[in-house]
Amino acid sequence: MEFIKVTKAYQKHIALIQLNRPKELNALNIQLMEEISESLKELDKDDEVRVVVITGNERAFAAGADIKQMAGKQTIDMWKEDRFTTWDQINKTKKPIIAAVSGFALGGGCELAMTCDMIVASETAQFGQPEIKIGVMPGAGGTQRLTKAIGKVKSMELVLTGKFINAEEALHYGLINKIVPVELYMEEALKLAKEIASMSPLAVQMAKESVKRSFEVPLDEGLQFERKNFYMLFSSEDQKEGMNAFVEKRRADFKGK
Repeated sequence: MEFIKVTKAYQKHIALIQLNRPKELNALNIQLMEEISESLKELDKDDEVRVVVITGNERAFAAGADIKQMAGKQTIDMWKEDRFTTWDQINKTKKPIIAAVSGFALGGGCELAMTCDMIVASETAQFGQPEIKIGVMPGAGGTQRLTKAIGKVKSMELVLTGKFINAEEALHYGLINKIVPVELYMEEALKLAKEIASMSPLAVQMAKESVKRSFEVPLDEGLQFERKNFYMLFSSEDQKEGMNAFVEKRRADFKGK
């Protein structure tokens, strides 16, 4: 990998993907996104990995897409590149993904953070979709995920003006899970990852799948989907271990089976 660093066993059952274009503030070019996509495919197959954390550095999670790579393109060029296919893999990942964000998360960086399942932010984090300022609009889910996260009117304001919001505002609007000091944002993201990794991997993945489905279907259909996943878990060894541990008043030891 040229533009990311992947550590499978960063901590027990936790993998870390770190964006690694510091001079460009981790701007997202095609190759970087392909590397993330391929890494997530592999991590999804690795039974030792239960949670993935994606981060940048203290100055920037990702300051946006690589504009130099797009500036001279025509419509057909963009269509042939099909650059958003790699983003689909992030959305398809079964295992939970936590974004650890410090500094800029703008444009594609904000979209990448929102594609993750949870966001832990430092006090310096800034979120925004400033594409309107360069004559385009969000194209990797910014108009859709931002609206679902913070509502129509605030999304309209951010998308149509290109304004940024700070970590406090992002927490207020429900875009992120938590704010911590800069020196603690990775530690806090890993703490959350560790807590999730201690649960049954099968139950975690099916629960994630069910929550995501709630954004895509009517309530009745979502309830049926949830019920199906609930019943399926009764075929797992983890369900037996979890319930027996509860009855026996001991800590469950989940194996992902």
